[in-house]
Amino acid sequence: MRADDFLKQYLPALPQCDGAVVTRFAPSPNGRLHLGHAFSALCAHDFARSFDGQFHLRIEDIDGTRSRAEHVAAIMSDMDWLGLHHDGPVQFQSQNIARYEAVRDRLIADGLLYRCVCSRSDIAHALKHKPVPHGPDGPHYPGTCRDSHIDPSVPHSWRIDMAKAVARSRLLGWFDLTAGPQFADPMAFGDVVLWRKDAPASYHLAATIDDAADGVSHVVRGQDLFGYTAIHRLLQKLLDLPEPTYWHHPLLVDVSGEKLAKSKSSPALSDRRLAGESGDGLINNLRHGTLPLGISLSHA
Repeated sequence: MRADDFLKQYLPALPQCDGAVVTRFAPSPNGRLHLGHAFSALCAHDFARSFDGQFHLRIEDIDGTRSRAEHVAAIMSDMDWLGLHHDGPVQFQSQNIARYEAVRDRLIADGLLYRCVCSRSDIAHALKHKPVPHGPDGPHYPGTCRDSHIDPSVPHSWRIDMAKAVARSRLLGWFDLTAGPQFADPMAFGDVVLWRKDAPASYHLAATIDDAADGVSHVVRGQDLFGYTAIHRLLQKLLDLPEPTYWHHPLLVDVSGEKLAKSKSSPALSDRRLAGESGDGLINNLRHGTLPLGISLSHA
């Protein structure tokens, strides 16, 4: 099956793309890839190939001790085995720390970030005494450190003052190839962490900055990340970054309707590869919608 025929199963009317098309697959090496990753990589790969574009591989390896070299090696082998070949060199977020620090410092200078020393237990205790809105990720941060003077020598994270940032950016929208035009509401998430105590930039900051730096025109990723686009569009607006088009593809789910996940020990691609299974055959089955028993396609 050709790449464009695969896409038409999910995007019956293929979009008109002005300019070069660039997509990426960006796994974290904190566990082994599974079938859900293969489907996501296939979606990004075939989207790029359908428009004679570029498909990049980015390793998001800034998750502290959870990022492991053996998982990086397995990702490379899995991608070769699947036949999903990337363009250009593999990119590593660990090589982009200076880029993230420059953006963090800009947001600090703009008065949009504040230090936070709260632990999870501190937040849980504060929530017992202060009602807060609830968003997609649960209760909002209660703002304990927002107007406090924090000693810079004390380990701390940096949170965005969401109300201030939204007031500065005003109305935000974005476009998803499946869902159509969207209104972005980053206030639904409250004051999220953009720079962590135990690691560099958060996923929101690092992924947004890298997508812009790498010229990603179409962000192809799972439906479970749909809501987070509001935060990413806010950062793009604040930092004068280009706005990509998005395609949040369906997810592979198990018999209970839960998405496949590393944390749930979903069968690893490396096990299939080492057992002698055909990577081309697996990708061909995914293109045709032929899934293993107990696995189905769903939306988040």
